[in-house]
Amino acid sequence: MSTTSKNLLIRVALICIFSCLANAGRAQVTRMEVIPIPSVTLTDQEFLSGREDGKPVTVAGELRLPRNNGTDRLPLVILLHASGGIGSSVTDWEEYFLSLGVATFVIDSFSGRGIANTINDQSQLGRLAQTEDAYRALATLSKHPRIDPNRIMLMGFSRGAQNALYASLNRFQKMHAQPGTQFAAFIAFYPDCTFTFLEDEDVVARPVRIFQGTADNYNPVASCRDYVERLKTKVDDVQLTEYDGASHFFDARALKQPQQLSQAQTTRNCRIVEAETGLLVDAKTRQPFSYSDSCIERGTTIAYDENAAIKAKAAVGEIVKTVLKP
Repeated sequence: MSTTSKNLLIRVALICIFSCLANAGRAQVTRMEVIPIPSVTLTDQEFLSGREDGKPVTVAGELRLPRNNGTDRLPLVILLHASGGIGSSVTDWEEYFLSLGVATFVIDSFSGRGIANTINDQSQLGRLAQTEDAYRALATLSKHPRIDPNRIMLMGFSRGAQNALYASLNRFQKMHAQPGTQFAAFIAFYPDCTFTFLEDEDVVARPVRIFQGTADNYNPVASCRDYVERLKTKVDDVQLTEYDGASHFFDARALKQPQQLSQAQTTRNCRIVEAETGLLVDAKTRQPFSYSDSCIERGTTIAYDENAAIKAKAAVGEIVKTVLKP
């Protein structure tokens, strides 16, 4: 058996394991499909330079269709996981969207690349690799007979949220998305906003929503506040919602007991700037950025916050009503 075939089998097995975690959601599903997405692995420099000639990789995803007696095309949410990979919080959101009559597609951006997680070593994969995967999934699923290509929303968490947020940039859309495809909205839960890209105030004319806790010490909210203030001078439909006292992963029910990740890497004290096309530098030193820079720190907290989770779910539900199911 080839290495590619073995990797695909591993991906399918992992996705099936996570599917078992969502027993409650099964009652809302009429069909599940594991769909391979041909993608490429790009460094951040390659992605920012518009290259598409990275190492070929197949990333898998699971499509779930909600109970629907008709044959109409359905709205869809594509979900991007965090540094830990696909976890129970993602399957919780799947259940919620399915209950609203919205299909879901969870992309596993790690297994096909031989990565378990990037929590303690973020250098294993470019920060924008999931954006490439998201655009390619959009192109594939736009052709699915049960999906409405005009009602596909992108949503991500932490590392995945950073990708969901910046996938809204017109520059990235033009360089990497398939012509004629477009996300209907972009939702980012506690993203890393410490990166400043060229032309990052030029976003597509679609809703952009960020949800973050004020006690987040993984991806502190301050840098996202600054980014949103810059965006608001250029676009109208962007919002940052803050939840007082909430931590990173405030929506993850499995984290009712807070967890300390002592070795988790964070850029919370960094400011990374794209000085010229494809060149990311540490804003303080003006030297090329790396995860060995002095601004990189370790040690974060992740914890569930019921009040914030309930409010965020209601807010996302409103986005579904206005954008995906008007």
